Amino acid sequence: MTATTAGPRPERVSHALVRDVPLPGGAGTLALVTVDNGLDHTKPTTLGPLGLTELHGVLSTLRQRAADGEIVAVGVTGKPYYLAAGADLTAVSHLTDESGARRIAELGHETYRMLGEMAVPTFAYVNGVALGGGFELALNCTYRTVAGDVTALALPEAFLGLVPGWGGCYLLPQLVGVRGALEMILTRPLANNRMTKAAEAVRLGLMDAMFDPADFLEQSLAWTADVLAGRVVVERREIEGADEWAAVVAGARHQLDQRLHGARQAPYRALDLVAAARDADRDAAFAAEDDALTDLIMSDELRAGLYAFDLTTRKSRKPAGAPDAALARPVRTVGIVGAGLMAGQLAVLIARRLKVPVVMREVDDERVAAGLAGIRSMVESQAAKGRIRPDEANRVLASISVSTDLGTLAGADLVIEAVTEVMALKQRVFAELEDVIAPDAVLATNTSALSVTEMSAHLRHPERVVGIHFFNPVAQMPLIEVVRTEASDDAAVATAFALAKNLGKTAVGVADRPGFVVNRLLLRMLAEVAAAVEGGTPVQVADAALRPLGLPMGSFALIQLVGLPVALHVLSSLHEDLGDRYPLSPGLERLAAEKRRVVPEPDGQGAELEVDPAIQDAFEASGDESPLDGPGVLDAVLAGLTEEIGLMLDEGVVAGPEQIDLCMILGAGWPFHLGGITPYLDRTGYSQKVLGRRLLEDGVANVPGR
Repeated sequence: MTATTAGPRPERVSHALVRDVPLPGGAGTLALVTVDNGLDHTKPTTLGPLGLTELHGVLSTLRQRAADGEIVAVGVTGKPYYLAAGADLTAVSHLTDESGARRIAELGHETYRMLGEMAVPTFAYVNGVALGGGFELALNCTYRTVAGDVTALALPEAFLGLVPGWGGCYLLPQLVGVRGALEMILTRPLANNRMTKAAEAVRLGLMDAMFDPADFLEQSLAWTADVLAGRVVVERREIEGADEWAAVVAGARHQLDQRLHGARQAPYRALDLVAAARDADRDAAFAAEDDALTDLIMSDELRAGLYAFDLTTRKSRKPAGAPDAALARPVRTVGIVGAGLMAGQLAVLIARRLKVPVVMREVDDERVAAGLAGIRSMVESQAAKGRIRPDEANRVLASISVSTDLGTLAGADLVIEAVTEVMALKQRVFAELEDVIAPDAVLATNTSALSVTEMSAHLRHPERVVGIHFFNPVAQMPLIEVVRTEASDDAAVATAFALAKNLGKTAVGVADRPGFVVNRLLLRMLAEVAAAVEGGTPVQVADAALRPLGLPMGSFALIQLVGLPVALHVLSSLHEDLGDRYPLSPGLERLAAEKRRVVPEPDGQGAELEVDPAIQDAFEASGDESPLDGPGVLDAVLAGLTEEIGLMLDEGVVAGPEQIDLCMILGAGWPFHLGGITPYLDRTGYSQKVLGRRLLEDGVANVPGR
């Protein structure tokens, strides 16, 4: 289910428009229902209580017509580009009592199940986006066709804090088996809400036939006639036996435990519903879905998820503090200094999305060759996985060049330095570039924590310098922190925001303060965990302490991912700039000097997700008689994050708390089910306890809709 959650508004009623359509070959009359909210393609069709009630009335009439023999089939389709984008979650988020929540759950079932219990076959003609309740609308039909250009089919409920509760948890496993159902209900939603495309939906058995979008409805109607006449027989796959079903469910539960440690309700409720779907009858299964939806609609988990969803979709489209987009300079060629892993990722992304030449510079022929090889390997890997067409792969490779000649950057409109995080080196690179690039070219740094002001202090034109902090891996991470110094002019900053938009990223403007937003908060968290270990807390206790938050990975797994030397370098930088709130860790430094891992090598069973207990020997006992236990470590982390966010807001690092939330969700994987970090700290009392005030003064983001 998808929707925005900005303040109360009247429901955008989705009308159910009916017309009779003669099927080809004299096969009889089909009643075609078109779900349409009457708005243009920028306003997705969603289904709220009024829309469902109207659809219920229409289907009731058609049920009688089918029983009377007036029609031979019922079809359901949508307005251009949409079947339906799910339930109207804005309306759902404003429900204030359990009876209202139960009514919306039951109304969905009462309406949709008529499609599965007509006296004639029913057909869903999926002509566009079908998410959540929109996808379940199709699932309740007997047969489904899909247009070949449809790219957004999904059941994203678990991502937001709900379950597919209008038949999805029962009908989908009955249709495609428990493996396919859990892929759609849990795996893809929890993988950043991954969508399913038309061709894949047919392969998975979600859709029965795919037709060209140009004459999709005509072909679907002809196919319908063939099905009714018996000329086309739709084969249904066998579902798993009871033992295999139970084993798959047990495996999925183990994976949830490894990832979430029980921190979220919705995925577990969905799993329980799917587990029971094999042997339950429709009445019992739908009643169980009603119970789950009622509980979850009233939960803070849903309201937090809707706040996070709204923040990362609607509100991220207009970045706070961004200059007038018209001031952005045109970017026809991009230069990159460096050709290492990060620089190579930048080059490939820019070449793919901007479709402009990318010229890179390295210091010697050996690094040039290594850079080119890395870029080729990256592009060929994407092509092999089907993420990029062969002709597009060739175009990207042809548009990227690497040279030792600094002069090749002279024609670039934007130059990004992506060299090692050493201030003196970056200053030297900037000084060299200023003598080469055009007077109106924008000069950017990809630094993750260093001062952009200091980096550009000795330049003749510091006003054209801006920080553009990408996150690793570049292609997957959606956030860019745009760092503005006091000297940066609007044109340079506007160019950075335009670059982010054209790359398909979300940009957040940040002031030039140590660590910006994401690294400052992540390192504060890691510093608190490391300090606890230095104070005598066992590494396994400290590593498990943050599990109640449901973060994407534990503290030590994050350190390993970033790289221990890199993490220590940033910690050292923040310690120097911000003081003892970022204490150094002799134990981690010892591990880095010995080149030891902090988590085990991957073994295919998730061993790398937890700290290696063997590293305990690197930490010397401090003599502290009362080391922190797990809850104590979690308390220290949350108190530390609250303090740091309060300071960041006082310093004006961002325009407000929502920008911190956006950065942490998109750049650090702060869980959707907690909402943003600032409403979570408000809700749990840390803001008041540490700062003496709420971070969000109006409290709207704390429990949206209440």
